[in-house]
Amino acid sequence: MPSGNLRGPMAEIQPLQAIHYDTAAAGPLDRVTAPPYDVIDAALRRELVSRSPHNVVEIDLPAGDDPYRHAGELWDRWQAQGILRRDPEPALWALEQTYTAPGGGRHTRRGFFGRVRVTPYGPGLIRPHERTHPAAKQDRLELMRATRANLSPIFSLYRDPEAAAWSALAPALEGEPWGEVTDDDGTVHRLWHVADPAVIDAVRSAMADRELLIADGHHRYETARTYADEVGGEGDHRFVLMCLVSMSDPGLTVFPTHRLVGRLEEERRARLEEELRRDFDVEQVDPDRVVPEQVNGGPPTYGYLDQGGRSLRLRLGSPESVERALAGHSPSYRNLDTAVLEKLVLEDTLGLTEEDISHQRGLAYARDLDQARELLDTGDYELAFLLRPTPIEQVEAVAEAGETMPPKSTYFYPKLLSGLLFNPLG
Repeated sequence: MPSGNLRGPMAEIQPLQAIHYDTAAAGPLDRVTAPPYDVIDAALRRELVSRSPHNVVEIDLPAGDDPYRHAGELWDRWQAQGILRRDPEPALWALEQTYTAPGGGRHTRRGFFGRVRVTPYGPGLIRPHERTHPAAKQDRLELMRATRANLSPIFSLYRDPEAAAWSALAPALEGEPWGEVTDDDGTVHRLWHVADPAVIDAVRSAMADRELLIADGHHRYETARTYADEVGGEGDHRFVLMCLVSMSDPGLTVFPTHRLVGRLEEERRARLEEELRRDFDVEQVDPDRVVPEQVNGGPPTYGYLDQGGRSLRLRLGSPESVERALAGHSPSYRNLDTAVLEKLVLEDTLGLTEEDISHQRGLAYARDLDQARELLDTGDYELAFLLRPTPIEQVEAVAEAGETMPPKSTYFYPKLLSGLLFNPLG
């Protein structure tokens, strides 16, 4: 991904006049913030609301007979009551997230919040890296119409090996943070309000020719684009809330998301066994070492577990089957572990459609080996494919080729909290 296109259109990054909680009225941030809406189940939602009636889930994941109306009414009421307030001047917001990675090790990821002009995808502007589906976008659009705000941020990446943008921000972090919160996973989120015009100008100058790659939040970005065109004209609705992190940040880590397949008919199971023998080199491995390690290069490789107790390592034996099956795709896409698994195994062998995959019909996802085993133990799933992490360089190469990866090809950890900042759209 090039750093930018000086002669063509470029991503536009601005400070934002944010709306945020007034902790004197709303209470501490740990009571009102929440994980992203799409990882919250009913039990966790109840737990979050029990911490505070002003928890962000009441507007970002609204309930009731008319949830969107409920969210819109609360959004207006909380501002009128002083629970939420809008800053008098535009600012950038610097973020540090100190976390323990799923595999161990303590890291700190650094980025900053701003608002970014919504544009079509394209070189020099903003690129996606994963496919989206309509249902999730419709939900976010209804919520955006009701609140006229971005309630949670999009997570995007940019190329900055010299750390020019963060270096411009760093002096503003010498004081105490505006806010700090430790989430349920033990991640410490620290946020600094940066309103100094000279610092903002320096950051914007460093970002002037940077292309942005969406890491998480594709549905929200595409919804923001739809909403902007729906409202029409120029104004705040032409921008979206983003957290921007350098691809060279030492705290940026990517983890895999494993796939589980529901119980299979005998015919499909036989077809799978034939596929594994034909196209993969198969070896028995220790069940505790079944998750393949990340290795730069080499053929697509998977771990395999089933209810019968088999624990295997699968390596693509010959690229010929992939060359045929993915003939219309770029070389970078044809070398993706997730793309090869999706096309050769899930679709061509097991008969899942792209719609089945996007709506998780007969398919589940697991963040780690323990969760995969728990799902197998329920009896609802018969086998698991354990994946390697997708290197950020591979994510970048696929985006550069103008392609989007299968859903859940990347797991950027930690997630961004909802409820730290909101971006008003009018």
